Amino acid sequence: MSLPQDPQSQRDWQMVGLASGLGCSVVTSLLLCIGAGILIDRWLGTEPVGVLIGVALGMVAAGYSFYELVKVSSRKSGARRPTRDTGGGNGEARPR
Repeated sequence: MSLPQDPQSQRDWQMVGLASGLGCSVVTSLLLCIGAGILIDRWLGTEPVGVLIGVALGMVAAGYSFYELVKVSSRKSGARRPTRDTGGGNGEARPR
C-alpha cells in the first residue's frame, strides 16, 4: 500500500492517526484507572469509592491526552495563538 503524495491527503491521514491515538489513550486510561479502583475497593472493602476515584482520574487523564493532541495538531498545522489587541482597533498599542 502506497502513501498518498499530495500534502492535503497526507495531513488528513496524520489527523486520522492522531485521532485514533487519542481514542486508544482515552480508553486505556479509563480502563486502567477504573480497574485500579475496583481492585482497591476489593482490597479495602470500600465499594464505590475506589471506582469513583478511578473514573475521576481516568477522565483527568483523558482530558490531558486531548489537550496534548490539540497542542500537537495546532503546532503541526502552523496555527498561531491570537495576539491580544491592546490598541484602539487600528493596530497601534495604547500608551500607558
